[in-house]
Amino acid sequence: MTLTPVEIRHVELGRRPLGYDRRATDDLLERIVVSYEATWRERADLLEENERLQGELERFRELEVLLRQTLVSAERAAEDIRAQARREADLVLEQARSDARETVRQAESERERLNADLRRLRSLESDMQAEYKAFLLRSLERAEFDDKRRRKAEAEARMRLGVEEGRAPMTEPDPTAGS
Repeated sequence: MTLTPVEIRHVELGRRPLGYDRRATDDLLERIVVSYEATWRERADLLEENERLQGELERFRELEVLLRQTLVSAERAAEDIRAQARREADLVLEQARSDARETVRQAESERERLNADLRRLRSLESDMQAEYKAFLLRSLERAEFDDKRRRKAEAEARMRLGVEEGRAPMTEPDPTAGS
């Protein structure tokens, strides 16, 4: 347990008729000694840490000088590389522009061809839809006609069946009459 100077100043030792309480005074002195020893060890640790950090600082300063020299060298090399890259980029750019013009020409030709194909396919689609619609209408008419014929045949069969059994024929409305 460490004591701060403020704590030591405010410690009140109990008094006895012949002076301070010896036990309380001895306890206080023991606490002061422990606190002082801890402070002394901490100071020694901090001195060691300071020496270590001073050594690191010196190494970092040496490293900084080396890094600055390297940086200047790298900047010179980078400028040379940039100049060479600019020259190469100009050549590449000119070639790319030429290639782009050719690609655009080919793309426009392809687009025209695709537009012609699209128009042809749309026309074909329209024709196919019209033919399919006509087919469906014919099929529907055929199905309706077949349905009317089937109902008429069923009605005739029921009438014949009624005559054969000796009953009066049942009259049913003609299914084809309403259409």
